[in-house]
Amino acid sequence: MVACVEKMFSVGSVCSGIEAASVAWNPLGFKFAWFSEIADFPSRLLAEKYPSTPNMGDMHGIPELIRSSEISTTDIICGGTPCQAFSLAGHKNGLNDPRGNLAMKFVDVVDANDEMRAMGGLPPSIVFWENVEGILTDKTNAFGNFIAALAGSNETHLRWPSAGVIKGKKRNIAWRVIDAKYFGVPQQRRRLYLLAGGKDFSPENVLFEETTSPEENYPTSPLSFIKDGHKFEIFREYTDCLYSAYGTKWNGNAAAYNGSLYVVQDERIRRLSPLECERLMGLPDNYTNLPGAKRTNRYQAIGNSWAVPVVRWIGARLQSYDTLTSVTQVDANPSPQPKNPLFTTMYSIVSPEAPEEIYISPTGCYGIVRRKNERKLRMNSRLEEVLLNISSAWSQDEIERRSRVQKRGRFSTPFLL
Repeated sequence: MVACVEKMFSVGSVCSGIEAASVAWNPLGFKFAWFSEIADFPSRLLAEKYPSTPNMGDMHGIPELIRSSEISTTDIICGGTPCQAFSLAGHKNGLNDPRGNLAMKFVDVVDANDEMRAMGGLPPSIVFWENVEGILTDKTNAFGNFIAALAGSNETHLRWPSAGVIKGKKRNIAWRVIDAKYFGVPQQRRRLYLLAGGKDFSPENVLFEETTSPEENYPTSPLSFIKDGHKFEIFREYTDCLYSAYGTKWNGNAAAYNGSLYVVQDERIRRLSPLECERLMGLPDNYTNLPGAKRTNRYQAIGNSWAVPVVRWIGARLQSYDTLTSVTQVDANPSPQPKNPLFTTMYSIVSPEAPEEIYISPTGCYGIVRRKNERKLRMNSRLEEVLLNISSAWSQDEIERRSRVQKRGRFSTPFLL
């Protein structure tokens, strides 16, 4: 494998997005040789933040660019092929969704990279891949097809454990589901992280730690506090997972009822701002705040990105690979928590610099409670109290008049406060 002690890894990034990998690994000395991104807003961000790193665009052309030596081979190939094909929000169509098949194209990129490295007398590259944990239970066995192609094996399971190791004919592979909320960002973000490499590489030594310590509970902290002269209230110590549609569908999922993606600021309730979402992902403040950027672009790009502290942790362990303890046994259902978890609070996340547009009106508050009652759902009791208090600022007639501006569901009926 690539020697890891004091190694200045070169990296090729596929489906680069807004380059959480660069944020995580540049401080470690990793050098990014090229990106591959086609979406407009992320591509614009890459051009502004990383002008010296070329964006090669569509990943379908990357294998030929490598084989023709138009772009260099790299020590690491990293990527997070689109997760929507394996997520509930994306209807979980797996390999029947063109976005799901990009996982197989990612393997083509890795194979081309390793072919050219072998011709130059270089060892196989290290592969880093991130995705939603839903891929483990995908009905089209997308994960099985993906790791079979990477490993050169014929694994046929339809359901995969949350962690595992495969020693294939071509590559060794390890994967593990890890939750970002144990890495210094108060966001529950469970993601699958996969490492692969040549036959002399043991990826399980990087992803796993042998420990007999019990998993630590997330610590309690005040849900109401003063910061920068403003009064804040939150409804849980950590948030639900940020998602790409948060900027437009902020009241349509579970977080609308547990309150974890809401903030009360000076007696008014609002969504999290793009700045606060950046902090929840471990990105620098205003990382996505490009001139003229729309909030929806920022929310989408952030929600599609990676949790920087987790990626940095994996990168740091790669650098110290030769000093890591060999893992002798891998639990198929390990904790998503590292051996030494780091907890932070929402106090470090919230900012009083919130745009007026993300505050929720009395009509919006009313609508959230109405949907909860229509669907017979449970709601955080304090959240419901706050929503009803704000709703009471307008009369029932005024709320009803304003709420009719948007089309309602066919089962919708008026709800009296």
